Amino acid sequence: MATSAISTGGLDVPTLVNQLVSAERNTYQTPITARETKATVQLSAVSSLKGALSTFQSTVAGLKDAANFTPRSTSSGDEDVFTATSTNDASTGSYNVQVIALAKAQQLASGAISGGSTAVVGTGKLTVTYGDKTFDVNIDSTNNTLSNIRDAINKATGNTGVQATILSEQGGAHLVLTSAQTGAANTIKIAVSGGDGGLQQFAYSGAGASSMTQVQAAQDAHIKVAGFDHYSGTNVVTDAIDDVTLSLKTTSSDPVTLSITEDTSALKQKVTQFVQAYNTLYSTFKNLRSYDSNSKAAGPLLGDALLRGIESQVGLDLSNPVAGVTGPYKTLASIGVTRQTDGTLGLDSIKLDKALAADRTSVAKVFGGDTGVAARLATDLTNTLKDGGAIDARTDSLNADLKKVQDDNDALDARMAVLQARYTKQYTALDTLLSQMQGTSDYLTSQLASLPGGSSK
Repeated sequence: MATSAISTGGLDVPTLVNQLVSAERNTYQTPITARETKATVQLSAVSSLKGALSTFQSTVAGLKDAANFTPRSTSSGDEDVFTATSTNDASTGSYNVQVIALAKAQQLASGAISGGSTAVVGTGKLTVTYGDKTFDVNIDSTNNTLSNIRDAINKATGNTGVQATILSEQGGAHLVLTSAQTGAANTIKIAVSGGDGGLQQFAYSGAGASSMTQVQAAQDAHIKVAGFDHYSGTNVVTDAIDDVTLSLKTTSSDPVTLSITEDTSALKQKVTQFVQAYNTLYSTFKNLRSYDSNSKAAGPLLGDALLRGIESQVGLDLSNPVAGVTGPYKTLASIGVTRQTDGTLGLDSIKLDKALAADRTSVAKVFGGDTGVAARLATDLTNTLKDGGAIDARTDSLNADLKKVQDDNDALDARMAVLQARYTKQYTALDTLLSQMQGTSDYLTSQLASLPGGSSK
């Protein structure tokens, strides 16, 4: 704390006062600083622990469903004809699929209109129907050109499925209407009413004569699966085979084989990712509770009850048998996931392959399902990380400690300011007294020296 310079006779009052106050402050400041350092280091450690637990929680969340441990590999014998994907619930098997027809969107074109897009066509109201939806387009003298009509159709309220364009060729311009959706149900019809009759050339009912030409008919996709017919309004077929999606590309004269098999490699990858995620978490545990006997350096949470409790619970979740699973495969260890001597998890691929071959369902339940390892971990991690949970409570406690440290620092500053003022007053008075005494001494010496026989020496 700075002190104002005081003109004194002999003592350096500011320096002396600062030294005295500093010595006094150190007596109280040292334990306060130690508390602050400890709380700050622990707050950082708890934050690191929370981050590691949250990352592990994200991995665990993707494993709670047992279906995630029964992945499927789906393939098409000719991906130029169709591609396929499936969910983990799809039944394994092989199917012959023939694509007889692709779904198509209807397209209508008007006759040639001389004068091109700027030609005046006429007025009236167009009522456009596509599928089960209808919208109206009003045309008057302000928007009766071919390009105006195109724009009015595209911008009409309620139009979510018909696109109007203009195609120009040597004989004139054509208004072309295309359904945005494939399938036989999405046909376009146009009714004309009112006006000067110029819009009648756009009327189209699908029956009888019309100036509008159907360039392409609305058509459903048609496939045969195992010899059975199936129709779809789109070329993405989701309801022919349960939990399988077919994306049709082109027609085929012969059936193409669709294969759905169990994807063991994907399942093993999930187990490997789980092991790696835990080992990353364990590395955080280890660092936070570490102790170096040579340097005597300790981790910030060595012996901490919070860390011990979390690590112990995670360990129990990993090692306890899974309730409701019978037979030899009901623990992680039984399927090849075991704890190593260094505390990390290891994966015995041969043992996992054997378990998968013998009882894939039980393997899936060990990880997924309501009582599986992933479900247990997910529940405990959620409780630990939730608002008001163990991590949250410790963080609040440490922040409260730091607030108390700040309050104590403020109180110490105030006490030292009072002490400094008192010392300054005392030592300034002492310095003044010493100056006065020095003046008196100098005066007496001078007077004695002036006496007969006196000497200044």
